[in-house]
Amino acid sequence: HYYITNNLRCKMMSGSTLRSLVRPVVGLLSRPSLSRPVSRVLSSDAPNDFYKSHKARDVILRREDDVAECSSYPDVDRLEKFGQYVASILPKYVQDVRMTCLNELEILIHPEGVVPVMGMLRDHTNAQFKALMDVTAVDVPSRPYRFELVYCLLSHHYNSRCIVKTYTDELTPVDSVTALYKSADFGEREVWDMFGIFFSGHPDLRRILTDYGFEGHPFRKDFPLTGYTEVRYDNEVGRVVYEPVEVAQEFRKFEMETPWELFPNYREVPEHLLEAAAEKAAEEAGNDEKK
Repeated sequence: HYYITNNLRCKMMSGSTLRSLVRPVVGLLSRPSLSRPVSRVLSSDAPNDFYKSHKARDVILRREDDVAECSSYPDVDRLEKFGQYVASILPKYVQDVRMTCLNELEILIHPEGVVPVMGMLRDHTNAQFKALMDVTAVDVPSRPYRFELVYCLLSHHYNSRCIVKTYTDELTPVDSVTALYKSADFGEREVWDMFGIFFSGHPDLRRILTDYGFEGHPFRKDFPLTGYTEVRYDNEVGRVVYEPVEVAQEFRKFEMETPWELFPNYREVPEHLLEAAAEKAAEEAGNDEKK
């Protein structure tokens, strides 16, 4: 009735045409399989208030009988055995396997083994890490290979996570995994934009977060916090213009320590504070002599 009275096109149809459209819908509604009550019993010890709620009447609950029970999540023993298994079948690429303090499996590999190892973790029956959740990197300038590339994988089948790490420098490219994971497209573009790690074989490796014509990679430790340029809207020109950064603060010298500890070293201390500090030091020296 709703479709007949509310659709203007139905007014132009003949009676036989309308009956041919309505008859399949009526046949579906009259099937006994759809009109049967569906059991919503999950277990005998389920709370009664759950079934009394209005949402319980609209939800069909199912439970699998053969579910692998685990006393803790994640199952650390299984993850350790799986890590040892990966290291045994791929000794050419896997350099180390370890469990972190958060009970996460980390597989450290050679840069040339990115595609083979990731392909094995995706397609192997005992792994099935079908989802690449994130691609990121860490910059440690003191290392010979300053960049640590991190891949975060998820297995929906086994409800497990795995982290694959490798290393590279500013000039050495890393093979792209976009052929294995479509989600790696934007992730690798972001790593290229922020860190400057080049991925060979990427279909469209270009910047994704910074503006057109941007120079440098902001997440590198040698990139200044203030950047090199700043933008503002110029009323005379009628557009956004780029200008060199002008730091208006008194303190501009940033080092690898807390700025508040270095701040007094770059300004003159008033004389009355120096005199008060000298008097206090003299009093403390006198008290020590008396003791």
